[in-house]
Amino acid sequence: MTFGEQPAYLRVASDLREKIVKGALPPHTRLPSQARIREEYGVSDTVALEARKVLMAEGLVEGRSGSGTYVRARPVPRRIARSGYRPGIGASPFRQEQSADGVRGTWESRSEQEEAGPEVAARLGIQPGERVMRTRYVFRDAGEPMMLSTSWEPLSVTGRTPVMLPEEGPLGGCGVVDRMAAIDIVVDNVTEEVGARPGLADELGDLGGVPGHVVLVIERTYYAGGRAVETADVVVPADRYRVAYHLPVK
Repeated sequence: MTFGEQPAYLRVASDLREKIVKGALPPHTRLPSQARIREEYGVSDTVALEARKVLMAEGLVEGRSGSGTYVRARPVPRRIARSGYRPGIGASPFRQEQSADGVRGTWESRSEQEEAGPEVAARLGIQPGERVMRTRYVFRDAGEPMMLSTSWEPLSVTGRTPVMLPEEGPLGGCGVVDRMAAIDIVVDNVTEEVGARPGLADELGDLGGVPGHVVLVIERTYYAGGRAVETADVVVPADRYRVAYHLPVK
């Protein structure tokens, strides 16, 4: 095989990737061994090893202890709807969206106070070190982890009020808009910025991913009169889900 300017290991990885995508190497098939790759492509052991590492990092193959490296089954991506707040329902966006899709999702949450770090403080427009309520969520669909969320609310806004704990009290689980309205704060704007990055080890552990998997990160912030009252990072496994936005035209 003649290789051009592209590094040889990337050319080998590209060819193997194409075989996986087109079904020549179907799911659960053992990936050619390092020696087989070396012989078939006329490359060194180092090139063969690096090509396998690329496929591993892309999540296309997985190692099985004592057995070898196998092609992973490629999940069919499912949709996570992002349609924003809909008044009169009295539920968080996740609960609204699950209801609209006819799905009964479940979630786990844990809230605790902490000092805001520089990044969170900048997003909330407060000073680093100010107290915030951090709430971590794991959302599940039919028992499968589908999404993580970590939110921060400044205690200068919610402290010593009935809505200080997002999932407890008379408005527990009602979502930011309704909870803030209960303490006479009118949320009038929300922003979401979507990016992608490799998942962190603890995120992939919670989501059931493998090292190297990419996650989508939605950075969401609610505002009331220009003041941020809640900010959150929503993390979604990119290989299993697509984020779909429904934006009404007014």
